[in-house]
Amino acid sequence: MIKIKIKKGDQVQVIAGSHKGKKGTVNLIISAQNRAIVSGVNIIKKHVKPANNNPGGIVEMEAPLHISNLALLDPKSQKPTRVGYKMDKGKKVRISKQSGEIIK
Repeated sequence: MIKIKIKKGDQVQVIAGSHKGKKGTVNLIISAQNRAIVSGVNIIKKHVKPANNNPGGIVEMEAPLHISNLALLDPKSQKPTRVGYKMDKGKKVRISKQSGEIIK
């Protein structure tokens, strides 16, 4: 397993694949599969059977993307950047390799 440096709520950009260049917010991290669901990216149509209160039909939803195809956006320049770590007031924080800015 690889270390996942992207967290829920981060602004990311797709850097590889058919959705290259699209930006969005991470909604969910699936760490067991090294995948993330990004809002507004990798939209698929799923056929759903009616069950309980659900009427069924064709539903559009976001499919997971592999973590290696995502890059965190620099909080300063809004460009893709790598993630580093440093100690700040005795606490380990994520920083942008491009600008050195702390990522919240």
